[in-house]
Order: sequence, then structure tokens, then C-alpha cells
Amino acid sequence: MAKLVFLGRLADVAGAPEREVEPGPLAEVLSLLPGELAVALLDERVRMALNGELVSEPEAVMLEAGDELAFLPPVSGG
Repeated sequence: MAKLVFLGRLADVAGAPEREVEPGPLAEVLSLLPGELAVALLDERVRMALNGELVSEPEAVMLEAGDELAFLPPVSGG
């Protein structure tokens, strides 16, 4: 299994801070998530980190067993 980690408001949308998923191409993994969550994760302002490294090409992400993919929402300041 691989793990998706949702930070900030994305954890609220997901209903939990993390979720176990079957490994595979990111597009396939996201297609199996609830629609509202998948849309939130695909927002162009959401960054991703695979095993602690920022992802520059999300379309190329292939999750392997044991991987952790974190979704980082945009930060608003005030």
C-alpha cells in the first residue's frame, strides 16, 4: 500500500489526515477518490511531496508500495 497525506484544509475535505491506497499512476489513484476530494487535490495551487521531495511533474508520479505522497494546500497569510 501507499499513503496519501492531506494537510490543512485538505484533511477536512478528505475527512481524515491520511488514506491508504493501492500503488499505481497518480491519475489512476486520484480517479478512485471521491470526486470533491480529487478536484481539491488537482487544484493548481496544491503542491505535492513524494517521500519528502517536492514534485515538479505530478503527471509523472507513480506510487510504489511504501510511498507517502503529501498534498500541501496553498498557504494564506494575513
